[in-house]
Amino acid sequence: MELHDVWFVLIAVLWTGYFFLEGFDFGIGVLTKLLARDRKERRVLINTIGPVWDGNEVWLLSAGGATFAAFPEWYATLFSGFYLPLLIILVCLIVRGVAFEYRAKRTEERWQTNWEHAIFWTSLIPAVLWGVAFGNIVRGVKIDADMEYVGTLWDLLNPYALLGGVVTLFLFTFHGTVFAALKTVGDIRGRARSLAVKLGLVTAVLALVFLVLTQRDNGDGWSLLALVVAAVSLVAAIGAIAAGREGWSFGLSGLTIAATVAMLFLTLFPNVMPSSLDDAWNLTVTNASSSGYTLTIMTWCAGIATPLVLLYQGWTYWVFRKRIGTQHIADPH
Repeated sequence: MELHDVWFVLIAVLWTGYFFLEGFDFGIGVLTKLLARDRKERRVLINTIGPVWDGNEVWLLSAGGATFAAFPEWYATLFSGFYLPLLIILVCLIVRGVAFEYRAKRTEERWQTNWEHAIFWTSLIPAVLWGVAFGNIVRGVKIDADMEYVGTLWDLLNPYALLGGVVTLFLFTFHGTVFAALKTVGDIRGRARSLAVKLGLVTAVLALVFLVLTQRDNGDGWSLLALVVAAVSLVAAIGAIAAGREGWSFGLSGLTIAATVAMLFLTLFPNVMPSSLDDAWNLTVTNASSSGYTLTIMTWCAGIATPLVLLYQGWTYWVFRKRIGTQHIADPH
């Protein structure tokens, strides 16, 4: 296996880690309106991700940085062609981080309500746009012979990509609901279980349609295997949460996300960004990659730094592993 193939796999792993971790972050943000009944319950939900949300976003920075360094042509075409949706995602992530930090700085109801609205919308919008973006990457976009995107914003809003956006929204929300059941106690935990079952059933139908369409158009034997793993693990996650096994359900919903991302990357390879105008203009792991020397240096750096990052992040989750409930939230003065 060549180094550019290795880095294609590593970038897929980074995106998997990002969607696994940030997925339940986004889900919790959406649940502040769907699950929480009052301000105290919204505080409980926000506190479940309070110690970890910013660490989860490191995976996005790593995925973007690795793409820039390992596949500069892919990075340039992707970020120029998808400039507006990626800018919207970036603004949402900035506002979302500010909302988490500033929401409790003042006690006025209007102040806190506005920031809670911000948390909801800046969680929902990126959850949709990431699905739209990856749907277009897999489907193919208008790339010319100069490796430049020549389409318009409206070309990105096609039915397949929009379905991908709906799937990621429901999948992340389901993932977040299971996480809420895993991390809370009391009445909110029971309602999270019930909501997770309902969301899971809708998610299963939408995800199956999207993945079957993907397999039909671009799939092979390996992507079919990933599809089966995603489908089985999602059904098992629904069954586990219905049985009150939140830990198993969370792991299985995470496996669903991992298998889904794996399937998308398997349908891409050896392309990194197909052209819908001419197959000869596809961006591939070969024509979009950096030099062998650059990839070698990156491999050594990643081999040293990645285990340290994983150990630190794992330790963070271990420290903040306890469940919380409304009884742990102090009344406002």
